Amino acid sequence: MGIIIVGLGPGDSGLLTREAWNLFTAADTVYLRTRKHPAVKDLPEGLTLISFDYLYDTADRFSDVYEEISREILRIANKQDIIYAVPGHPNVGESTVAQLVKEASQLGISIRIVAGLSFVEPVLTAIGIDALDGLQIFDAIEIASHLYPPCNVNFPMILGQVYNRFVASEVKLSLAAVYPEEHIVSLVHGASEHNQHVDNIPLYTIDRSDRIDHLTTLYVPPIADLSMLSSLAETVAVLRGPNGCPWDMEQTPQSMRDGFLEEAYEVLDALDAEDEGNLCEELGDLLYHIVMQAQMASESQSFTLYQLIAGIDRKLRRRHPHVWGDLTVADSSEVVKNWDQIKSKEKKRDRSSLLDGIPQALPALVRSQKIQNRVGKAGFDWTEISGIYQKIQEEIGEIQRSRSASEQHDELGDLFFVVVNLARWLAVDAESALRDANLRFSKRFKLVEQLAAKRRIDIENENIEELEELWEEAKQLLANVDSDAKV
Repeated sequence: MGIIIVGLGPGDSGLLTREAWNLFTAADTVYLRTRKHPAVKDLPEGLTLISFDYLYDTADRFSDVYEEISREILRIANKQDIIYAVPGHPNVGESTVAQLVKEASQLGISIRIVAGLSFVEPVLTAIGIDALDGLQIFDAIEIASHLYPPCNVNFPMILGQVYNRFVASEVKLSLAAVYPEEHIVSLVHGASEHNQHVDNIPLYTIDRSDRIDHLTTLYVPPIADLSMLSSLAETVAVLRGPNGCPWDMEQTPQSMRDGFLEEAYEVLDALDAEDEGNLCEELGDLLYHIVMQAQMASESQSFTLYQLIAGIDRKLRRRHPHVWGDLTVADSSEVVKNWDQIKSKEKKRDRSSLLDGIPQALPALVRSQKIQNRVGKAGFDWTEISGIYQKIQEEIGEIQRSRSASEQHDELGDLFFVVVNLARWLAVDAESALRDANLRFSKRFKLVEQLAAKRRIDIENENIEELEELWEEAKQLLANVDSDAKV
C-alpha cells in the first residue's frame, strides 16, 4: 500500500504539472486537504473529491487539524492506495505532509511525492526578485511565535500562510523587534491569479488590509545597513584577514585586554549619564571587542563565535527552569536562589574553595562584595547589622592608632572591606554607590568652579570658609534642579 502526495500548485489548473494532471485523469478518488484552492474546480470530470475542510470547523488549533488529517490518511492507506492532494508543493509549508512522511515509514507505507509549483515562484514573479539573492522563506505562524524572529534583516524574506488579519497582526509584532515600523513591505494577494494584487505598505499597517485571505503572502525586503551579528563577524574577520587592517592583524587576546576594560567602563559612564544615544554607541564598541576575541579564538581553533552564543543560550535556558521547565517560583528571590544552586552544581567539580571563580581583575569594591556574598551564603557572616557598625568604629580607631604607612595601608583596607559588607547588608551595590558619589562630587565641584569664575574668585587662593559657602550653594542649586526634574 502507498500514498501518492500531489502538489496542486499555487493557482488554477493551468499551473498543474503534466504528471499531476495525468494522475488525476487516471484516478477515481482524490483526497484534498482543502477544497479552497483555485485548481480544484478545474479537475477532471467524474473524479470523486473528498476534502477535510470539515475538520477546520471542529478543531481549536490548526495543529490538531493536521494531526487528524494525517491519522485519517494513514488509516485509509493501510487498506488501499490513496492519492492525497495539497496546495502548492507538498514539501513547502505542508504540516500534514511532514507528519505523513515521518509516520508512514514506521508503518511500512510507501510515499511518493509528485512535485507542484509552490507559492514562492509566483510571489517572486509578482515582486520581481531573484530567489538566489539570499531569499529566506518562513511560515508566518512560526515567525509569529517568536519575540525575536530568527531571520536575517540583511536578506529578503517571504512569509507564507498569512491567511488572516490576526496572523498578520502577530507577525507584525514579532517583526517589529528587528525591523523599523515604517519599513516598506509587500502583501501579495493571490499570486499567479488573474486578479493578483500587491500592496506596498509600511510594516505597521499589514494587519489593516481587507484583502488578506488564504492566498496572501508577505514579502519583507532587506534593510540596507548591515545590522546582523553575522555582518559584524564578517567585518571583523576581514579586518583580521590577509588583506585586512595591519593594526587588527597584529592584535592578540591579551593586547585587546585594556581596550576591553576601557569600553566596559565607557558603557557604565553612559548608563550613569542616562545617555541612550551614547549607550548605543558604547555597547557597539564593547560588542566589537567580544566579536574580536571570538575571531581570534576561532583562528586558534579554541572556539567560534557561534559556540560562544550557543553556550550562553544553553546556560540561560538551563538556569531558568521556571521558564523552560516545570519549576515554579514565587518571586525573584527564589529565581536567584535557584540560579545559585544550579551554578554551584555546575561549578562544584572545578572548585576547591568557595572563593574560586571570582575574577582577580574585578574592581576592588566589586570583588570585595562578591567575596562577602559568597562566604555570607555559606554562613560566615554577622548575625546583626549592628555588629558591622561596631566593626567600622573599631577599624577607624585602629587607623587612628596606626603609626607606619604599612599599618595605615592595611587598616584602611580593612575599613573599606567592612564598609563594603555594610553595603551588602543594606542591599546597596558598593561600586555603583561610590561611582555615584564621585559623579555627585564632580558635578558640585564643577558648579563651584563656575560660580567662582562668575564672581572672579580665585579658588586656589581662596580660604576654605569661602569655598565651603560656594560648595553649599552649588549643592542647593543642584538639589533644586533635581527636584524640578522629578516634578
